[in-house]
Amino acid sequence: MTTTYGPLAIWAVVLVVGVATFAIRYSFVYLFGRIEGVPPRVEEALRFVPAAVLAALVAPAVVDPGPTVAATVLDDRLLAGAVAAVVAWYTENMFATIAVGLLALWAVGAVL
Repeated sequence: MTTTYGPLAIWAVVLVVGVATFAIRYSFVYLFGRIEGVPPRVEEALRFVPAAVLAALVAPAVVDPGPTVAATVLDDRLLAGAVAAVVAWYTENMFATIAVGLLALWAVGAVL
């Protein structure tokens, strides 16, 4: 049994989801506008947001399983990710991590 939705239902869902997304995002702006200062604990937690966002964007592409073990071990993204992880560990510099990881991806892609 197939369910079909008319244009009105589709636009209603788009509108409701858009309003909900706006309300969630606006609530943070509204709440932080009413607070005199950001609490130190929240400020400390916000320091980790860039690294968490980068990890959330990169990790699924790096650890994408291949059809075989050999394809996974020799995957250029996995090898470049390992090089970038070592750079991140030693330098603690996000720009250096991204730059070296990108260069490693290009180099490994050219070799393999």
